Amino acid sequence: MLTKFESKSNRVKGLAFHPTQPLLAAALHNGSVQLWNYRMGVLVDRFEEHEGPVRGVDIHPSRALLVTGGDDYKIKVWDLRPQTRRCLFTLHGHLDYVRTVQFHHEMPWILSASDDQTIRIWNSTSRNCIAILTGHSHYVMSAQFHPKEDLIVSTSMDQTVRVWDISGLRKNTPNSGPNNFETFDTFSTVKYVLEGHDRGVNFAAFHPTLPLIVSAADDRTIKIWRMSETKAWEVDSCRGHFNNVSNAVFHPKHELIVSCGEDKTVRVWDLQKRTAIQTFRREHDRFWVLAAHPNLNLFAAGHDSGLIVFKLERERPAFSVHADSLYYVRDKYVRAYDFNTGSDLGLLSVRKFGSPYVPPRTLSFNPAERAVITTISSDNGIFELASLPTQTNGEVKDSSTDGKRGTAHSAIFVARNRFAALNKTTQLIEVRDLSNSVVKSIKAPVQTNDIFYGGTACLVLSSTSSVALYDIQQQKTIAELNSPPVKYVTWSSDGQFVALMSKHTITIANKNFSDSSLIHETIRIKSGAWDDAGVFIYSTLNHHKILPSPGVFIDHGVICTLDNPVYLTRIKGKTAHCLDRSARPRTITFDPTEYRFKLALLRNNYEEMLHIIRTSTLIGQSVIAYLQQKGFPEIALHFVQDKNTRFDLAIECGNLDVALETARAIDRPECWERLAQQALKQGNHKIVEKAYQQTKNFDRLSFLYLTTGSTDKLSKMQKIADVRGDPMSRFHNALYAGDVQGRIAILRDVGLHPLAYLTAKTNGLEEAAAEILEAAGLSEADVDDVPSFGKSSLKPPPIVTSTANLNWPSMSMGESFWDRALANGNLDGNGEIPYTNGIDSSAIAASSALDDWAKEEETPEVDAGEAGWDLDTEEEFEDAVEEDEDTSTGATPGVSENEYWVRNSPFAADHVAAGSFESAMQLLNRQFGVVNFTPLKPLFLSSYQSSHAYVSPIASLPPLQVHVRRNPSETSSSRVLPVAVRSFASIRTELSEGFRLVSGNKLPEAQATFRSVLQALLLTVVSSDAEAKEWRDTVVSAREYLLGVSIELEQRRVRQDEPDNVRRQLELAAYFTHCQLQPPHMQIALRSAIGVFAKANNHATAAKFARRLLELNPDPKIVAQARQRIAAGDRNPRNAMEISYDEFTEFDICSPSVHCPFTDAGKLDPLTEVTEIGAGASGLPAPR
Repeated sequence: MLTKFESKSNRVKGLAFHPTQPLLAAALHNGSVQLWNYRMGVLVDRFEEHEGPVRGVDIHPSRALLVTGGDDYKIKVWDLRPQTRRCLFTLHGHLDYVRTVQFHHEMPWILSASDDQTIRIWNSTSRNCIAILTGHSHYVMSAQFHPKEDLIVSTSMDQTVRVWDISGLRKNTPNSGPNNFETFDTFSTVKYVLEGHDRGVNFAAFHPTLPLIVSAADDRTIKIWRMSETKAWEVDSCRGHFNNVSNAVFHPKHELIVSCGEDKTVRVWDLQKRTAIQTFRREHDRFWVLAAHPNLNLFAAGHDSGLIVFKLERERPAFSVHADSLYYVRDKYVRAYDFNTGSDLGLLSVRKFGSPYVPPRTLSFNPAERAVITTISSDNGIFELASLPTQTNGEVKDSSTDGKRGTAHSAIFVARNRFAALNKTTQLIEVRDLSNSVVKSIKAPVQTNDIFYGGTACLVLSSTSSVALYDIQQQKTIAELNSPPVKYVTWSSDGQFVALMSKHTITIANKNFSDSSLIHETIRIKSGAWDDAGVFIYSTLNHHKILPSPGVFIDHGVICTLDNPVYLTRIKGKTAHCLDRSARPRTITFDPTEYRFKLALLRNNYEEMLHIIRTSTLIGQSVIAYLQQKGFPEIALHFVQDKNTRFDLAIECGNLDVALETARAIDRPECWERLAQQALKQGNHKIVEKAYQQTKNFDRLSFLYLTTGSTDKLSKMQKIADVRGDPMSRFHNALYAGDVQGRIAILRDVGLHPLAYLTAKTNGLEEAAAEILEAAGLSEADVDDVPSFGKSSLKPPPIVTSTANLNWPSMSMGESFWDRALANGNLDGNGEIPYTNGIDSSAIAASSALDDWAKEEETPEVDAGEAGWDLDTEEEFEDAVEEDEDTSTGATPGVSENEYWVRNSPFAADHVAAGSFESAMQLLNRQFGVVNFTPLKPLFLSSYQSSHAYVSPIASLPPLQVHVRRNPSETSSSRVLPVAVRSFASIRTELSEGFRLVSGNKLPEAQATFRSVLQALLLTVVSSDAEAKEWRDTVVSAREYLLGVSIELEQRRVRQDEPDNVRRQLELAAYFTHCQLQPPHMQIALRSAIGVFAKANNHATAAKFARRLLELNPDPKIVAQARQRIAAGDRNPRNAMEISYDEFTEFDICSPSVHCPFTDAGKLDPLTEVTEIGAGASGLPAPR
């Protein structure tokens, strides 16, 4: 008996399966009706309109309807559709408790049994009672329709079972109202009254195909009755329950009876032998109801504290795949199925394997000797070795004739003439030959639950928490992986990869387990198989999914949805071969295009990608988003139709032609603005011009014409500005075009006569100046006090080379692979194109020339060795000076800019910018006690590079070095300083990113960020007391967060590596709460500490942390949890474990008697990893 689902609830009195969906309705004694998805294990909905216990429930076989009956004498019909789940109507008529309800399989009838000693049939369409069956003299405990005929079986506390004939009701359904019952009894008759039980009968049910009835009663027996056309009689009784039997049903497909009772057991009976073959017991819960799924091998049982869904036996058929054949077990035969031809032949009978027969659990096939090993789990495990016939002559031999048996839980072939068998009890692995003689016995190196094939002479050993690859010949463990108990193992066709399947996880590994990846599923994993591209396809209860081999990561996803679980045997192209639960071969067609395309993309196999795009309809938002996410927008662009998406992709990959085309089609201002920005980056000012014209951005358009030297268009812009009446735009255009008369006219028009007069005077336009004075009513004498200005030198820049019709030069990239391939229709180069996943060496060779060119163009990187830090270059410099002196006597070099920077600043950052790394390191050591400079090397190099620029005015001359200053207006050489590479704003941004990482529980990344902030602050300059204070505050904040994050990471490490060291975990959790954190993060620290201390039963300290948490004014939900923890601490004010922590005693965290001069921490500071604890230091210099 295999439990598939279990729920905890009030007492369950009624159960009903949905015929097609994985839904189960449960009627509870507390008046609620629950609807469970037993496959997912979730509560779908709850119906709560009954008053009092609900005893009967049923789901319609073809419509989305649910019927319930309860102790409130009411029958309610509910709509089960997800969007409209509600009570449709209520049927009134019974005068006492309603015990059972049921839908008819064809007619719109509802059957109900009640304690009012009647059975009623209701028409669900007219919502009227159409028949009342009377005859029982006590409570009617159950009533059930026959699955095919017009019969009803009912049971009562009057110790009888009655069979009713309702064929007249089908022919003559009365049309009377709800209160007119005079003619009802004429349509139904009592066909049989079955007497034989000594006490009240609780339940009876028809057999689905045979003329049999099973009944369960309070006399602790289960009786089987047979019917004929004229009479019915008792066949036999099943005795074994030692209390009242609540329910009994026939198995829908096998000759079995399943019963349950108040003796807290569920029992399975052989219908032919009338003997119990299985018993399932619960410790404290009585069973009240049973339900059998109409189509699947599933049963549900309700008990005092919930329900269980179970099946009686495993439905996974034993099978093995070799080449193009599938060997599997069905209907007590080992069969061979040919994948190519579809032939299915029975080869060997295994009907005598096991007593009684149990379907084999595993099957291992040996192609060399054409033999199979089957195993069963009954009788402590048995295996049987038998040979398969080479030809089938109609008669199939039995495996017991020449088969060899032994005791083992698992048995598999490990070589051509050897197989291994595991005895779980003794933990011995026996290697046997084909005569079943033991060749070698090996003690399992770990507690092994199962063994699987691991390659020639190797085994995969599965234990409760790991899986090991074991070499039989050397008798040693080759590799081991942590994994839940492995149930199935599947190897790829080339033997390079293996899939280890557990109940909810799959581990994909290479053949020696050195590389592995794991995926977790919430739904049970059923089977899996490898396809020819190295992708693992696996099935869950309701999906086919994909998973790649190690080394190639593809986001795993769903291929197709399944109505019922299947067991995959082989994947070939677009076809998935599988076995269903009845062990019949099936094929499922699916589309592998998407995952093959992704695999080719990540393997850079452009030929196969092109082939897929041409030969398939690979299109969809998921593929487009995947290409964009992985950095291939230019590929997605070639087969995207949506205009908005095409525009986004074109902008992202810089394809201005496509972007312009789609922008015209979309024609929205924001698209034109984005296009203008991208075109401006590439220097394509013609497209920029079109974009500005579309958005009517006249100011930018005028400036663009100025930069490109388009004087004609500038004059046109002047006219447009005149038409628009925008004086500022008119003035700008006149200024750009050098039109002095136009500027004077504009100034006069807006009433700025003084400016107009000065413009005319400074440009030598005396007549215009006189006209302005005359218009203003003034004379020359009135403006004698205006100072005289020299002649204006303002004029438009001369046009050296007009670029009005030429785009700015850009680097020629040539056609991409995709442009060339999709335009020409074929690929460059000779030979056939291999459309298989893999890395094509020809693609690497084709790009070698481009790689060589790229290397020539690259800026040489600084050597990572000592050369990058070796500052002893004085000899070379002296030699160079000597050479200069030899060639040009009398020329002495002046003081360099770098030397001024070193002289003028006490900050290490400025010395680094000047390239004086040695003096910078001395300053850092003196000021902050820095002794380990290796982490600071990238900061040194980036600061130096950012402080200098290089200009090449003439190609034949070496570039000129430009020193970037932070005070460029300074003329005194004693005050010039280099640019500040790292500003406080950028450091604050990085600090904020650290805060965000802490909030997101990304503590290793947060630790690296805070350490980076502290290291960056070492190379920061301050120019005022306010900045110095801000610097110190930032150091303190970064130090406290780095300390807190380090404490929490250490606590997590101790919890994982030293789970028994609870004392250290508690101390670290407590110390974390004493770091100076922001209130939201302090709440996280306190809540974490509360959880750790509560788990360790240190309730008193947990309550103290909860009180501190309340002081931070958290959310109401957190307040409620904190108050609960305070109440728990008040009830039990003690600590189960004493630790070295007292919140009332002042203490420093990680601070010995000496302190780090930078972070104030106490040897090499573990926080910054650069400063020495206890070193003498002067601190931050005074601001400059």
